[in-house]
Amino acid sequence: MATMTLDLHPIFRSNRDIDLAMRQFLLRAANAGVPVAEIIPGKGTGRLKARVLSFLDQKHIKKLYVRRESDPGNAGRVRVYFTA
Repeated sequence: MATMTLDLHPIFRSNRDIDLAMRQFLLRAANAGVPVAEIIPGKGTGRLKARVLSFLDQKHIKKLYVRRESDPGNAGRVRVYFTA
């Protein structure tokens, strides 16, 4: 199973960069036809993960994917599923 991964560690301090990176990543993943994409906010305090989940729950972003879930085996990873 092919997956794409976006690691937010290098840009976690810039809100604009985070939003832009996630938007571009999701569009790329949806257009590439991959079944699963992973966004890695890291474990930390959970603030970045909450931001990622909030971003994914926006109405216009939800149209890009089928479902999202926090990885049960790794709290620092969010999986986004697309129709393949």
